[in-house]
Amino acid sequence: MENWSVDQVCSWLRQRNLGELVPKFREEEVSGAALLALNDRMVQQLVKKIGHQAVLMDLIHKYQQQNSGPETLLHCCETTPSKLPEVISRKNLKSFFARCKTLQWTSSYALPDFPYDVKCLLAEKKCPDHSMRIRIIEFLQADMTKYLEGSLYPNSQQYNIVVNALLQAYPFLNEDGNGFLLWKRALKDRFKYVRRPIEDDEQVLRNKCKFGHRRGQTRKPSFAESKPDDLQVQAEEEPVHPEGSAMDAHIKWLKQEYMKTQRNWKEVDNRMNVTTEVRRKMIGEKAPLKDILRLFPFLRCPYQLFREFQLLTHADIYKKTVEILEIYSENILSLYAVRNNPINIMLQENLKRHTEEDILKYMKTTAACLLLPDVFGDDSSLFASVNKEVQVATPVLEVKNPFDVNSCEFMLYVEREEVAQLDDCTMALAALVAAFRVFDIPCPRRIRRTLSFLESLVFEERSPASLP
Repeated sequence: MENWSVDQVCSWLRQRNLGELVPKFREEEVSGAALLALNDRMVQQLVKKIGHQAVLMDLIHKYQQQNSGPETLLHCCETTPSKLPEVISRKNLKSFFARCKTLQWTSSYALPDFPYDVKCLLAEKKCPDHSMRIRIIEFLQADMTKYLEGSLYPNSQQYNIVVNALLQAYPFLNEDGNGFLLWKRALKDRFKYVRRPIEDDEQVLRNKCKFGHRRGQTRKPSFAESKPDDLQVQAEEEPVHPEGSAMDAHIKWLKQEYMKTQRNWKEVDNRMNVTTEVRRKMIGEKAPLKDILRLFPFLRCPYQLFREFQLLTHADIYKKTVEILEIYSENILSLYAVRNNPINIMLQENLKRHTEEDILKYMKTTAACLLLPDVFGDDSSLFASVNKEVQVATPVLEVKNPFDVNSCEFMLYVEREEVAQLDDCTMALAALVAAFRVFDIPCPRRIRRTLSFLESLVFEERSPASLP
């Protein structure tokens, strides 16, 4: 590498998903020798994005380690302690192995070392303010990017591992029991923000094609992602609320904040609380769903949908749904009534292809969720449309590739319009139950037994019992 020309360095950057850095490296005439001489401060001046900084420094360090001895970093992880380079002290040995394991993205993910000021705040067990939250999220995003070898597309399981590690290390960050969803949402928003300026990047194009977008085609926004122009035009048509301009100001702020990539979730919570009465009045008077979501777009976010449900019922729908699926998944899959169900057959085929315990558990939980209506003899088409288009107007799930952890999709539909995109079957089931109550929609008779069973457990009207 030390003998590389500027062109060779630029070619190497493209191969490592760092093509965005090429113009700056050409401008500064960074050769191979100059690349290896870069220190942290130089990289910060040369590269703007913290994620790219972390990836570049990691690649340089790996190359230097490989050339300082016959063993690569991964090989060092597999050797015994006696064979490790002497530079690694016993004190750092445990963390060294933990960091190596994260390369394989196991559940033993180890958090990175946060900056000094962040460490001090966390040591005092103080809840971070908005700016400090952003710093923590930026650092986690950069760390994830580094261990994804430059990829900007973590899957849901990887998000879960990182957020769980954060909350286990610092339980006080799990505010009101909703911290997991808040931090996960913020981390996903950060990755979207980093990806946005590089929509012509080869990896971004490949991922778009994987989900049905043609090269050169601008993605058609879904109903769950209102266009900024639409919101600006509609803002001029705002109805005047009885509470006056103060209420209109809250609604306008919520709409503007929704269009941002990095949102102030604390303030969103506050403004949603203030506007509750207006929102519930609109829903009670059967205002069109489009109007409700136009004025209160954060109801498209699962976290806010769950908060609204908790406001109405005093029940934590997401937490309860996790418990329900934990208790009943194995029982559901063992029932004779679902043995020859296409979902169960699909599950059994996919179980043969994997051995990882967490993936097997994910698949079984997903299957149990989708099989619930069949257990109660209900109409499954009113519950979820699996790999096909939604045909009903009542709240329903659209599910694509349910047993593929890398490409599965879960969406909530109401009135045949996409309302929310969801991370997994647990969140999808919670959102489905919540939607009926939040939007005050009567439950169809042909799905009533399933939803009644779920609600009875959510509201603790009965203790866990055997299935029919």
